[in-house]
Amino acid sequence: MFSERFSNLPAYAFPRLRALLDGHMPGGETVQMTIGEPQHPFPEWVQQTLLQHVGEFQKYPPNDGTPELLGAITDWLAVRFGVKLDPATQVMALNGTREGLYNAAMALCPEQKRGKRSVVLIPNPFYQVYMVAAMSVGAEPVFVPATEATNYLPDFCSVDPAILERTAIVYLCSPSNPQGAIASAEYWCDLIALAEKYDFQIFADECYSEIYRGPAPVGGLEIAARMAADPERVVAFHSLSKRSNLPGLRSGFVAGGPRSLARIKQLRAYGGAPLPLPLVRVAERAWSDETHVVENRQMYDEKYALADEIFASVCEYRSPPGGFFLWLPVEDGEQAALKLWTSSGVRVLPGAYLAKEIDGQNPGKSYIRVALVAPKPEMVRGLTLLRDCLWA
Repeated sequence: MFSERFSNLPAYAFPRLRALLDGHMPGGETVQMTIGEPQHPFPEWVQQTLLQHVGEFQKYPPNDGTPELLGAITDWLAVRFGVKLDPATQVMALNGTREGLYNAAMALCPEQKRGKRSVVLIPNPFYQVYMVAAMSVGAEPVFVPATEATNYLPDFCSVDPAILERTAIVYLCSPSNPQGAIASAEYWCDLIALAEKYDFQIFADECYSEIYRGPAPVGGLEIAARMAADPERVVAFHSLSKRSNLPGLRSGFVAGGPRSLARIKQLRAYGGAPLPLPLVRVAERAWSDETHVVENRQMYDEKYALADEIFASVCEYRSPPGGFFLWLPVEDGEQAALKLWTSSGVRVLPGAYLAKEIDGQNPGKSYIRVALVAPKPEMVRGLTLLRDCLWA
């Protein structure tokens, strides 16, 4: 009666966390540091823009996005990454990047490659939608470790050539979730060269691209253009959730080669859920404004400076260059999360819930992920309790 392909799908990370913690009383007032839901103020003009366009809820929105939105997106890509894309054929609006990361696999992953089952390469740890997308299209998900030994980015060049011959898609998140690692231009060049050699596509999940502490991260489309690679080689995904503190807007975009976008748009026409027009109007303005993005980044800079100070005496602490998570090494992530909850009320996510066990090894088992999204006083209190509980 039911599909077998999802029969071995594990519980999602947050239901697993509730099962771990909710049967125990917290050891203090709850400090929520699990989910990456931005809490910084969104731009002041958002409410006014919605009010001005509320009447457009009476209209069906265009599937691909309005010309104004697509133009704002391509203008932003040109300024931020130096790439010039055709708004009519190389960009499509998304109802959040998770939709795009899933549906792009549905639209672009071949059933077979070279007469064999297609492979999708996935960093380990990873954003869970990558795995489900691979399973949905009948591809074989192959998990590539992204650990301290590989600078927290997957070493795709070390993958068995027999696997690379069958690889259709590679997912890469930079800055990465959960580790905050940033792919350098050299790393991107190596990956794109590998994709050209073995003829696979790279799905560049860049939703954290505007939260960084040093130089701005390079992007997949940017490096592909510099290399004059096949324009279909990289498909990039961006969002306003983290960049503009608008997770509830559910607005993002996918950009890439015209043939890839044509297939993604065709699927969207049958089964997509386009963004309502009043929300589109907010997105149009958000992609055209950098002031609030700079202010947002400054607030995260301040938070990281505080985290660096709090953990200055902890030799295991590593300050990530991007994103807004701490990826903290512990003996056992589940045990640490339960201890924190029962002794202090601090709620964090075991790293094992974001990774896949392969050959008896889970690369997230000895970590916890800590989100730096709460207001600064609450964040400082949570981090201080965490340090004192686990490293006293």
